[in-house]
Amino acid sequence: MLDILITVIPVFLVIGAGYLAVRLRVFPQSAVDGLMSFTQGFAVPCLLFVAVAKLDLAEMFDPGLLISFYTGATVAFGIGIAGALYLFRRRPGEAVAVAFGALFSNSTLLGLPIMSRAFGESALAPNFAIISIHAPFCYLLGITAMEMARADGRGALETARAVLRAMFRNALMIGLFLGIATNLSGLPLPEPVWAAIEMVAGSALPAALFGLGGILTRYALRDSIGEAAMISGLSLLVHPTIAWFLGTQVFDLPQGFVNSLVMTAAMAPGVNAYVFANLYDRGKGAAASAVLLATGLSVITASGWLYLLRH
Repeated sequence: MLDILITVIPVFLVIGAGYLAVRLRVFPQSAVDGLMSFTQGFAVPCLLFVAVAKLDLAEMFDPGLLISFYTGATVAFGIGIAGALYLFRRRPGEAVAVAFGALFSNSTLLGLPIMSRAFGESALAPNFAIISIHAPFCYLLGITAMEMARADGRGALETARAVLRAMFRNALMIGLFLGIATNLSGLPLPEPVWAAIEMVAGSALPAALFGLGGILTRYALRDSIGEAAMISGLSLLVHPTIAWFLGTQVFDLPQGFVNSLVMTAAMAPGVNAYVFANLYDRGKGAAASAVLLATGLSVITASGWLYLLRH
């Protein structure tokens, strides 16, 4: 178990360094915004572009892999809505916003570095296959559920248009789309261009982890601790359990696919959980608390899942 902790802890030490640097005011909040703008707007899109452009699409886009992951995410989302409605007496729109944290895993900023540390960069291809449809799937499902649940605000068509515009302007999605286009076209890029893109991509994960730590200083565990605990359990335990069962018992996926499937499913909610709640101005406190609590707990749960996968 010690070797598992040695694998996982450096990732969270970088997050913790970012958190402490901002808390101690040796790294200003404005610098966090700039760092996250660089990572989310340039470095991570370059990382996704390089990975998807070189991905064997026919091999990695395995239906069993995607069905296992997204079935687990959808079931966790549904349980989260029911729990928010009936256990915490939330209104329907608030319940959807709270439960979105159980749907949207931090597949990039946490999933990739932990997988890379545990199994090596050569094992990341199935992760990129999952990530390539992660945002479209989660946002479309979340928007549909929200528009079915609420009876106020702008209409479903107007909301869908606004979110689709935002998604296609999102640098992460642009990086993925360009990578897929490069992959399918077969057109070679000049070696200096590849080298430049890979240099920027190499800075993505450590910078993003440090910035994530700084971002977490803006959240606090307030009066939504019960809901945050529920979403943490769904994200860190229920989703990966369902994904593991389907991947191993139903689809009989190769072990490398199972590793990526389970570890990606076992990640804490990403900051997009708060972004979604903020978009609809519902459940923001619970969403922020869930991101903070689950990220802290994932030090333990990610180590546990890695131990199970290796044994």
